[in-house]
Amino acid sequence: MENMVREYRYMLNQSFWAGKKVLVTGHTGFKGSWLVIWLEMLGAEVTGYALDPLTERDNFVLSGIRSRMNHHIGDVRDFERLHRLFGEVRPEIVFHLAAQPLVRESYNTPKATYDVNVGGAVNVLECCRLSETVRVIVNITTDKCYENKEWVWGYRENDRLGGYDPYSSSKACSELLTGAYRQSFFNPDDYARHGKCLASARAGNVFGGGDWQVDRIVPDCIRHLEGDKPIVVRNPHAVRPWQHVLEPLSGYLLLAERMAEKPETFASAWNFGPEDSSFLTVGSLVDTVVKAWGRGAWEDHSIPGAVHEAHLLKLDITKAKAMLGWAPVWRFDRAVEETVNWYRQYGHHQVRELCLRQIDDYMRG
Repeated sequence: MENMVREYRYMLNQSFWAGKKVLVTGHTGFKGSWLVIWLEMLGAEVTGYALDPLTERDNFVLSGIRSRMNHHIGDVRDFERLHRLFGEVRPEIVFHLAAQPLVRESYNTPKATYDVNVGGAVNVLECCRLSETVRVIVNITTDKCYENKEWVWGYRENDRLGGYDPYSSSKACSELLTGAYRQSFFNPDDYARHGKCLASARAGNVFGGGDWQVDRIVPDCIRHLEGDKPIVVRNPHAVRPWQHVLEPLSGYLLLAERMAEKPETFASAWNFGPEDSSFLTVGSLVDTVVKAWGRGAWEDHSIPGAVHEAHLLKLDITKAKAMLGWAPVWRFDRAVEETVNWYRQYGHHQVRELCLRQIDDYMRG
Protein backbone atom coordinates (compact mmCIF):
# COMPACT_ATOMS: atom_id res chain seq x y z
CA MET A 1 0.00 0.00 0.00
CA GLU A 2 2.92 2.39 0.46
CA ASN A 3 3.27 2.87 -3.31
CA MET A 4 -0.27 4.21 -3.49
CA VAL A 5 1.11 7.65 -2.72
CA ARG A 6 3.14 7.62 -5.92
CA GLU A 7 0.03 6.73 -7.91
CA TYR A 8 -1.93 9.59 -6.41
CA ARG A 9 -3.44 11.90 -9.03
CA TYR A 10 -6.83 13.09 -7.82
CA MET A 11 -7.32 16.79 -7.08
CA LEU A 12 -4.62 17.37 -4.47
CA ASN A 13 -0.98 18.36 -4.96
CA GLN A 14 1.23 15.87 -3.15
CA SER A 15 4.34 18.01 -3.59
CA PHE A 16 2.60 20.81 -1.67
CA TRP A 17 2.08 18.58 1.38
CA ALA A 18 5.41 16.77 1.39
CA GLY A 19 7.28 17.86 4.52
CA LYS A 20 4.66 20.42 5.56
CA LYS A 21 4.28 20.82 9.32
CA VAL A 22 0.57 20.35 10.00
CA LEU A 23 -1.22 20.56 13.35
CA VAL A 24 -4.59 18.83 13.70
CA THR A 25 -6.69 19.37 16.81
CA GLY A 26 -9.14 16.56 17.49
CA HIS A 27 -6.95 14.04 15.68
CA THR A 28 -8.12 11.11 17.84
CA GLY A 29 -11.70 11.62 16.71
CA PHE A 30 -13.46 10.11 13.74
CA LYS A 31 -12.84 12.81 11.13
CA GLY A 32 -9.49 13.75 12.65
CA SER A 33 -8.09 10.24 12.39
CA TRP A 34 -8.99 9.95 8.70
CA LEU A 35 -7.49 13.38 8.05
CA VAL A 36 -4.22 12.38 9.75
CA ILE A 37 -4.02 9.17 7.71
CA TRP A 38 -4.52 11.12 4.50
CA LEU A 39 -1.99 13.80 5.47
CA GLU A 40 0.58 11.17 6.39
CA MET A 41 -0.09 9.47 3.05
CA LEU A 42 0.67 12.79 1.34
CA GLY A 43 3.99 13.10 3.18
CA ALA A 44 3.10 15.79 5.73
CA GLU A 45 4.71 15.96 9.18
CA VAL A 46 1.62 15.74 11.37
CA THR A 47 1.18 16.76 15.00
CA GLY A 48 -2.08 16.03 16.79
CA TYR A 49 -3.58 17.53 19.95
CA ALA A 50 -6.75 15.97 21.36
CA LEU A 51 -8.43 14.08 24.16
CA ASP A 52 -8.05 10.31 24.44
CA PRO A 53 -9.92 8.23 21.85
CA LEU A 54 -13.50 7.35 22.75
CA THR A 55 -13.08 3.55 22.50
CA GLU A 56 -10.44 0.95 21.74
CA ARG A 57 -12.20 0.27 18.43
CA ASP A 58 -11.89 3.85 17.18
CA ASN A 59 -10.22 4.34 13.83
CA PHE A 60 -7.35 6.24 15.48
CA VAL A 61 -6.53 3.29 17.75
CA LEU A 62 -6.96 0.44 15.28
CA SER A 63 -5.09 2.19 12.46
CA GLY A 64 -1.96 2.55 14.60
CA ILE A 65 -1.55 6.10 13.33
CA ARG A 66 -0.27 7.22 16.73
CA SER A 67 3.16 5.75 16.00
CA ARG A 68 3.37 7.57 12.66
CA MET A 69 2.80 11.10 13.94
CA ASN A 70 3.61 13.51 16.77
CA HIS A 71 0.79 12.59 19.15
CA HIS A 72 -0.25 14.77 22.12
CA ILE A 73 -3.13 14.30 24.54
CA GLY A 74 -4.56 17.60 25.73
CA ASP A 75 -7.66 19.76 26.02
CA VAL A 76 -8.20 22.75 23.72
CA ARG A 77 -9.55 24.60 26.75
CA ASP A 78 -6.01 24.54 28.20
CA PHE A 79 -4.54 27.60 26.50
CA GLU A 80 -1.09 27.47 28.14
CA ARG A 81 -0.49 23.86 27.14
CA LEU A 82 -1.73 24.46 23.62
CA HIS A 83 0.40 27.59 23.27
CA ARG A 84 3.50 25.68 24.37
CA LEU A 85 2.80 23.02 21.76
CA PHE A 86 2.58 25.64 19.01
CA GLY A 87 5.96 26.95 20.11
CA GLU A 88 7.53 23.50 20.13
CA VAL A 89 6.07 22.22 16.86
CA ARG A 90 6.02 25.48 14.84
CA PRO A 91 3.23 24.36 12.50
CA GLU A 92 2.63 25.92 9.09
CA ILE A 93 -0.94 24.68 8.60
CA VAL A 94 -3.59 24.19 11.29
CA PHE A 95 -6.82 22.20 11.00
CA HIS A 96 -9.06 22.79 14.02
CA LEU A 97 -11.45 19.85 14.47
CA ALA A 98 -11.57 19.42 18.27
CA ALA A 99 -15.17 19.85 19.44
CA GLN A 100 -18.14 18.58 21.38
CA PRO A 101 -19.88 17.23 18.25
CA LEU A 102 -23.36 16.08 19.34
CA VAL A 103 -26.65 17.96 19.29
CA ARG A 104 -28.40 15.97 21.99
CA GLU A 105 -25.34 15.96 24.27
CA SER A 106 -25.32 19.75 24.07
CA TYR A 107 -28.68 19.79 25.84
CA ASN A 108 -27.14 17.78 28.70
CA THR A 109 -23.88 19.76 28.90
CA PRO A 110 -24.48 23.23 27.45
CA LYS A 111 -21.67 24.97 29.34
CA ALA A 112 -19.09 22.36 28.38
CA THR A 113 -20.31 22.54 24.77
CA TYR A 114 -19.74 26.30 24.63
CA ASP A 115 -16.46 26.05 26.56
CA VAL A 116 -15.06 23.56 24.04
CA ASN A 117 -16.63 24.77 20.80
CA VAL A 118 -16.23 28.49 21.40
CA GLY A 119 -13.52 28.79 24.07
CA GLY A 120 -11.45 26.08 22.41
CA ALA A 121 -11.69 27.84 19.05
CA VAL A 122 -10.60 31.11 20.69
CA ASN A 123 -7.55 29.36 22.11
CA VAL A 124 -6.58 27.82 18.77
CA LEU A 125 -6.99 31.07 16.85
CA GLU A 126 -5.10 33.01 19.50
CA CYS A 127 -2.23 30.51 19.31
CA CYS A 128 -2.25 30.96 15.55
CA ARG A 129 -2.18 34.74 15.96
CA LEU A 130 0.83 34.53 18.26
CA SER A 131 2.67 31.96 16.14
CA GLU A 132 5.54 33.03 13.89
CA THR A 133 5.12 30.04 11.59
CA VAL A 134 1.39 29.45 11.01
CA ARG A 135 0.31 30.48 7.52
CA VAL A 136 -2.96 28.60 6.86
CA ILE A 137 -5.79 27.98 9.36
CA VAL A 138 -8.96 26.01 8.63
CA ASN A 139 -11.63 26.02 11.35
CA ILE A 140 -13.98 23.06 10.89
CA THR A 141 -17.53 23.84 11.98
CA THR A 142 -20.79 22.32 10.70
CA ASP A 143 -23.80 22.76 8.43
CA LYS A 144 -25.82 23.29 11.62
CA CYS A 145 -24.27 26.74 12.10
CA TYR A 146 -26.98 28.26 9.90
CA GLU A 147 -30.24 29.70 11.20
CA ASN A 148 -32.29 26.78 9.95
CA LYS A 149 -35.66 27.75 8.51
CA GLU A 150 -36.30 24.23 7.13
CA TRP A 151 -35.95 25.57 3.58
CA VAL A 152 -36.12 23.13 0.65
CA TRP A 153 -33.04 24.76 -0.90
CA GLY A 154 -29.51 24.65 0.42
CA TYR A 155 -27.91 27.24 2.64
CA ARG A 156 -25.18 29.37 1.10
CA GLU A 157 -22.08 30.61 2.90
CA ASN A 158 -23.47 34.14 3.22
CA ASP A 159 -26.81 33.06 4.75
CA ARG A 160 -27.63 34.04 8.32
CA LEU A 161 -25.92 32.12 11.13
CA GLY A 162 -27.90 30.88 14.11
CA GLY A 163 -28.63 27.69 15.99
CA TYR A 164 -31.64 26.40 17.92
CA ASP A 165 -29.73 24.08 20.25
CA PRO A 166 -26.49 24.72 22.20
CA TYR A 167 -24.38 22.68 19.77
CA SER A 168 -25.60 24.51 16.66
CA SER A 169 -25.41 27.85 18.42
CA SER A 170 -21.87 27.17 19.64
CA LYS A 171 -20.76 26.43 16.08
CA ALA A 172 -22.42 29.62 14.82
CA CYS A 173 -20.44 31.41 17.56
CA SER A 174 -17.28 29.74 16.29
CA GLU A 175 -18.07 31.04 12.80
CA LEU A 176 -18.58 34.57 14.12
CA LEU A 177 -15.33 34.27 16.03
CA THR A 178 -13.57 33.15 12.84
CA GLY A 179 -14.94 36.15 10.97
CA ALA A 180 -13.81 38.52 13.72
CA TYR A 181 -10.26 37.12 13.79
CA ARG A 182 -10.09 37.19 10.01
CA GLN A 183 -11.10 40.84 9.81
CA SER A 184 -9.19 42.03 12.87
CA PHE A 185 -5.93 40.07 12.70
CA PHE A 186 -5.76 38.06 9.45
CA ASN A 187 -7.40 40.48 7.04
CA PRO A 188 -6.84 39.26 3.47
CA ASP A 189 -6.32 42.84 2.30
CA ASP A 190 -3.34 43.12 4.64
CA TYR A 191 -1.86 39.65 4.00
CA ALA A 192 1.58 40.99 3.05
CA ARG A 193 1.98 42.26 6.60
CA HIS A 194 0.65 39.40 8.77
CA GLY A 195 1.13 36.43 6.39
CA LYS A 196 -1.80 34.36 7.70
CA CYS A 197 -4.92 33.05 5.98
CA LEU A 198 -8.05 31.91 7.88
CA ALA A 199 -11.10 30.05 6.54
CA SER A 200 -13.97 28.01 7.96
CA ALA A 201 -15.44 24.81 6.53
CA ARG A 202 -19.01 23.58 6.98
CA ALA A 203 -19.80 19.96 6.16
CA GLY A 204 -22.92 17.84 6.23
CA ASN A 205 -23.66 14.65 8.15
CA VAL A 206 -20.60 12.48 7.63
CA PHE A 207 -20.20 8.75 8.14
CA GLY A 208 -17.48 6.21 7.49
CA GLY A 209 -15.48 3.43 9.07
CA GLY A 210 -14.13 3.69 12.58
CA ASP A 211 -16.79 5.93 14.13
CA TRP A 212 -18.19 4.55 17.40
CA GLN A 213 -19.59 7.80 18.78
CA VAL A 214 -22.85 7.41 20.71
CA ASP A 215 -25.97 9.06 19.33
CA ARG A 216 -24.86 8.83 15.69
CA ILE A 217 -27.03 6.82 13.35
CA VAL A 218 -24.43 4.76 11.45
CA PRO A 219 -22.47 3.63 14.56
CA ASP A 220 -25.84 2.86 16.18
CA CYS A 221 -26.74 0.75 13.15
CA ILE A 222 -23.48 -1.18 13.27
CA ARG A 223 -23.72 -1.86 17.01
CA HIS A 224 -27.21 -3.29 16.61
CA LEU A 225 -26.38 -5.24 13.47
CA GLU A 226 -23.31 -6.80 15.09
CA GLY A 227 -25.54 -7.87 17.98
CA ASP A 228 -28.32 -9.14 15.68
CA LYS A 229 -30.74 -6.68 17.24
CA PRO A 230 -33.24 -4.34 15.56
CA ILE A 231 -31.82 -0.86 14.97
CA VAL A 232 -33.46 1.81 17.11
CA VAL A 233 -34.26 4.92 15.03
CA ARG A 234 -35.58 7.97 16.85
CA ASN A 235 -36.11 10.40 13.96
CA PRO A 236 -36.61 8.39 10.75
CA HIS A 237 -38.24 11.14 8.69
CA ALA A 238 -35.58 13.83 9.20
CA VAL A 239 -33.70 14.76 6.01
CA ARG A 240 -29.93 15.17 6.21
CA PRO A 241 -27.03 15.89 3.79
CA TRP A 242 -25.32 12.49 4.01
CA GLN A 243 -21.73 12.09 2.83
CA HIS A 244 -18.74 9.83 3.33
CA VAL A 245 -16.06 11.31 5.59
CA LEU A 246 -13.57 11.47 2.71
CA GLU A 247 -15.76 13.99 0.87
CA PRO A 248 -15.36 16.96 3.23
CA LEU A 249 -11.78 15.97 4.08
CA SER A 250 -10.84 16.28 0.41
CA GLY A 251 -12.43 19.72 0.50
CA TYR A 252 -10.45 20.77 3.59
CA LEU A 253 -7.18 19.67 2.03
CA LEU A 254 -7.90 21.32 -1.31
CA LEU A 255 -8.99 24.51 0.46
CA ALA A 256 -5.73 24.64 2.44
CA GLU A 257 -3.73 24.31 -0.77
CA ARG A 258 -5.65 27.11 -2.44
CA MET A 259 -5.35 29.32 0.64
CA ALA A 260 -1.57 28.96 0.57
CA GLU A 261 -1.51 29.84 -3.14
CA LYS A 262 -3.99 32.74 -3.12
CA PRO A 263 -4.79 33.78 0.46
CA GLU A 264 -6.64 36.93 -0.55
CA THR A 265 -9.10 34.88 -2.62
CA PHE A 266 -9.83 31.87 -0.42
CA ALA A 267 -9.92 33.25 3.13
CA SER A 268 -13.66 32.85 3.74
CA ALA A 269 -16.38 30.34 4.65
CA TRP A 270 -16.97 27.20 2.57
CA ASN A 271 -19.66 24.52 2.33
CA PHE A 272 -18.65 20.92 1.58
CA GLY A 273 -21.83 18.91 1.19
CA PRO A 274 -23.25 16.18 -1.05
CA GLU A 275 -25.20 16.42 -4.29
CA ASP A 276 -28.98 16.69 -4.03
CA SER A 277 -29.37 12.93 -4.53
CA SER A 278 -27.75 12.35 -1.11
CA PHE A 279 -30.24 14.50 0.81
CA LEU A 280 -32.30 11.63 2.19
CA THR A 281 -34.22 10.68 5.31
CA VAL A 282 -32.65 8.90 8.25
CA GLY A 283 -34.91 5.95 7.47
CA SER A 284 -33.54 5.76 3.92
CA LEU A 285 -29.99 5.73 5.26
CA VAL A 286 -30.80 2.91 7.68
CA ASP A 287 -32.47 0.90 4.90
CA THR A 288 -29.35 1.26 2.77
CA VAL A 289 -27.05 0.24 5.63
CA VAL A 290 -29.18 -2.86 6.32
CA LYS A 291 -29.14 -3.78 2.62
CA ALA A 292 -25.36 -3.43 2.45
CA TRP A 293 -24.95 -5.48 5.65
CA GLY A 294 -27.10 -8.26 4.19
CA ARG A 295 -29.58 -8.64 7.02
CA GLY A 296 -31.26 -6.73 9.82
CA ALA A 297 -34.27 -4.58 10.59
CA TRP A 298 -35.09 -1.31 12.33
CA GLU A 299 -37.78 0.07 14.57
CA ASP A 300 -39.23 3.56 14.79
CA HIS A 301 -38.65 4.85 18.31
CA SER A 302 -39.71 8.44 17.75
CA ILE A 303 -40.40 10.14 21.07
CA PRO A 304 -43.12 12.81 21.19
CA GLY A 305 -41.80 15.91 22.95
CA ALA A 306 -38.14 14.96 22.48
CA VAL A 307 -35.55 17.75 22.37
CA HIS A 308 -35.58 19.76 19.17
CA GLU A 309 -33.51 18.59 16.21
CA ALA A 310 -33.72 19.97 12.68
CA HIS A 311 -36.03 18.10 10.33
CA LEU A 312 -34.68 19.43 7.02
CA LEU A 313 -31.19 20.81 6.40
CA LYS A 314 -29.46 21.25 3.03
CA LEU A 315 -26.18 22.82 1.89
CA ASP A 316 -25.45 24.71 -1.32
CA ILE A 317 -21.98 23.76 -2.62
CA THR A 318 -21.95 26.01 -5.68
CA LYS A 319 -19.13 28.16 -4.32
CA ALA A 320 -16.79 25.20 -3.68
CA LYS A 321 -17.52 23.81 -7.13
CA ALA A 322 -17.00 27.09 -8.94
CA MET A 323 -14.00 28.50 -7.07
CA LEU A 324 -12.15 25.46 -5.71
CA GLY A 325 -12.98 22.97 -8.43
CA TRP A 326 -14.20 20.62 -5.69
CA ALA A 327 -17.14 18.24 -6.08
CA PRO A 328 -18.38 15.09 -4.32
CA VAL A 329 -17.00 11.84 -5.74
CA TRP A 330 -19.02 8.98 -4.23
CA ARG A 331 -22.77 8.74 -4.63
CA PHE A 332 -24.82 7.84 -1.58
CA ASP A 333 -25.02 4.08 -2.21
CA ARG A 334 -21.26 3.85 -2.79
CA ALA A 335 -20.54 5.83 0.36
CA VAL A 336 -22.69 3.48 2.45
CA GLU A 337 -21.16 0.40 0.80
CA GLU A 338 -17.61 1.56 1.58
CA THR A 339 -18.60 2.32 5.16
CA VAL A 340 -20.21 -1.05 5.75
CA ASN A 341 -17.20 -2.75 4.15
CA TRP A 342 -14.92 -1.04 6.67
CA TYR A 343 -17.00 -2.29 9.60
CA ARG A 344 -17.13 -5.80 8.15
CA GLN A 345 -13.37 -5.94 7.68
CA TYR A 346 -11.84 -4.00 10.57
CA GLY A 347 -11.42 -7.08 12.76
CA HIS A 348 -9.68 -9.09 10.06
CA HIS A 349 -7.39 -6.64 8.26
CA GLN A 350 -4.74 -4.04 8.99
CA VAL A 351 -6.94 -1.00 9.54
CA ARG A 352 -4.48 1.57 8.25
CA GLU A 353 -4.16 -0.40 5.03
CA LEU A 354 -7.94 -0.61 4.84
CA CYS A 355 -8.19 3.18 5.20
CA LEU A 356 -5.45 3.81 2.65
CA ARG A 357 -7.19 1.53 0.19
CA GLN A 358 -10.44 3.43 0.59
CA ILE A 359 -8.65 6.78 0.18
CA ASP A 360 -7.00 5.44 -2.96
CA ASP A 361 -10.34 4.20 -4.33
CA TYR A 362 -11.87 7.59 -3.54
CA MET A 363 -9.09 9.44 -5.37
CA ARG A 364 -9.61 7.21 -8.39
CA GLY A 365 -13.30 8.09 -8.36
